[in-house]
Amino acid sequence: MKALILVGGFGTRLRPLTFSKPKPLVEFCNLPILEHQIAALAEVGVNEVVLAVSYRPEDMAQALKAMEEKYKIKLTVSLEEEPMGTAGPLALARAHLSDGEVFFVFNSDVTCEYPLKEMLEFHRKHGGEGTICVTRVDEPSKYGVVVHDAAGKIQHFVEKPQTFVGNHINAGLYCFSPKILDRIGLRPTSIEKEVFPLMADEGQLFALVLPGYWMDIGQPKDYLTGMGLHLAALRKHSPERLASGEGVRGNVLFDPTATVGKGCLLGPDVVVGPGCVVEDGVRLTKTTLLRGAKVGSHTIVAGSIIGWDSTLGRWCRVENGAVLGEDVSLADEKIINGAIILPHKSLKDNYYKPGEIVM
Repeated sequence: MKALILVGGFGTRLRPLTFSKPKPLVEFCNLPILEHQIAALAEVGVNEVVLAVSYRPEDMAQALKAMEEKYKIKLTVSLEEEPMGTAGPLALARAHLSDGEVFFVFNSDVTCEYPLKEMLEFHRKHGGEGTICVTRVDEPSKYGVVVHDAAGKIQHFVEKPQTFVGNHINAGLYCFSPKILDRIGLRPTSIEKEVFPLMADEGQLFALVLPGYWMDIGQPKDYLTGMGLHLAALRKHSPERLASGEGVRGNVLFDPTATVGKGCLLGPDVVVGPGCVVEDGVRLTKTTLLRGAKVGSHTIVAGSIIGWDSTLGRWCRVENGAVLGEDVSLADEKIINGAIILPHKSLKDNYYKPGEIVM
């Protein structure tokens, strides 16, 4: 069984992190975003995954080799010389995808509980060409809504409806029969706008309501929201993976190679990466520390992402959606309120303006 992951381009929404790594290799809950998807696909029996890549494929080679060995799965890079949209990459990878019963397609920004067994069963049962996972939203007027009947057969799509027609949106996880490849030419094509409506008109497209959580983690705010949802799912399904004990509040994921000092308070919703150092009296909440980050004593970090090998001084306050790129250093007793700090900066001032970019 095969799969294709739409890795995409420059990862601009997740800058400054993607200045240092391609988006699929940015860690999410201590594993690269891509690895969460590879693990789910390997578990359901997928033996080859094609990665539709258009940016820095050479930077991914070493990481992909390690994932191949870890999950015993073949990873093939399909390089786009020009952006091919969301359907064109399927045509580009036709030789890899056309020889099986079904194949999966993922958007690389998506995180969820990946109900792939349920998708396969549903797809085989309805017998159509395609299955789309859909997820419920509270405000459907902000999205493109998928309208389907009780059996899941998709009737049509409505972009940002002003009157209520449903509350299910495309979750970016698909299961297709190879017949869909006959619909797609080798050119830039939108699967959502050019392919799906025709399939729905012919009764060949079905929707499966996604169980559990879902989030597009392609930008920092949603990355942090998705982190909290993922940790909550770990609490439900694998609580042994979460930290416990004195100073831990709520869901905290803590790499065993990280160290934490005395009198710290961690959580809720905190991820501490490999080799991180958290000194005495630190307060962390709704925050990710990426590999090698160091937080000085009595510093508070709330609702923020601290990049690889960055160092926060003592008695600092970093909060409100701040994102620090790789190798940023912050002097003692400084405040960062929602600023975006590019890699390799040494900061000796306060930054009070949310969304300010420090270059």
